[in-house]
Amino acid sequence: MFEGDPFLSAFGETTITSCDIDAFQHHGGICQNRASVGPMAVGIYPWGYWLNWTGAGAARHQQRGCVMDSGKHDRQLHELPGATSVLAVCAHPDDESFGLGATLASFTAAGSSTAVLCFTHGERSTLGAITRELGEVRAAELADAASELGVDHVELFDYPDGALNRQPIDRLAKHVSQMADRVRPDLLLVFDEGGVTGHLDHGRATDAALEFARDTRLPVLAWAVAQPVATTLNEEFGTTLVGRTPVDLDFEVHVDRGRQRRAIIRHASQATDNPVLLRRLEVQGDREVLRWLVAPSEGSLICARNGLSPLSNQDNDQEG
Repeated sequence: MFEGDPFLSAFGETTITSCDIDAFQHHGGICQNRASVGPMAVGIYPWGYWLNWTGAGAARHQQRGCVMDSGKHDRQLHELPGATSVLAVCAHPDDESFGLGATLASFTAAGSSTAVLCFTHGERSTLGAITRELGEVRAAELADAASELGVDHVELFDYPDGALNRQPIDRLAKHVSQMADRVRPDLLLVFDEGGVTGHLDHGRATDAALEFARDTRLPVLAWAVAQPVATTLNEEFGTTLVGRTPVDLDFEVHVDRGRQRRAIIRHASQATDNPVLLRRLEVQGDREVLRWLVAPSEGSLICARNGLSPLSNQDNDQEG
């Protein structure tokens, strides 16, 4: 969701919900193969040195990367990178639709298989007034919305909403790793650093994806908001969206928002009275902007599939 949630201080065992879309819908958004998950850990690797390249201002992990064959590193691309499988990592049910929806739908339309990992049920939302348990309602809404977007697989956890930043990052990253083992993505899709809205849960979900990407060198592509869009919303609604200038962005793509809007409608508890969301979509029009948080490495499937060439030492010198 795009509203600030109060922090929740109590923690307990975390339960994972994992199933395909058909099973998810069949059981009303509550999967039956639930299992308790205890503390987990993965290896911790140093961030090392970061540099900017391909003309965007985003921080990239130091690795031998790839750029467009044209050698023009100062322009945004107008088509999404071709990917066989895309894994979206987010914090709440509706993030996959309100934020990532148009991009996910575009990947699906291009033939990519798509999957969503969501860390919380969003039970602390202050939007909407319902009589049923909100977490259960939002789980069912996620299933319906994912189906509208053409998502093939959803994995939903029940970490406390509003307190995801208090969870160990290695534990969250382990969940990303386990799902990646199943869906074999060649690209991760996340919210921009800072969570776009400033919501700490959004930022933590992105951090979990980046933690996993450190070791695997899997590319991480972030959905962002252009500075003029953020400025308009912040002035009109008093929000705290973080906008990006052109130098920070790698992609500005045309999108068809039809599937995204249908998915948004499925999140009735959150979309019925949400003027900020409606205004953002209006201001954005048919454009989305994105940036690499971890750029494709030399020899990766993304480099090969998109006609990218190795980043030279000269490029490193110029951009570092």
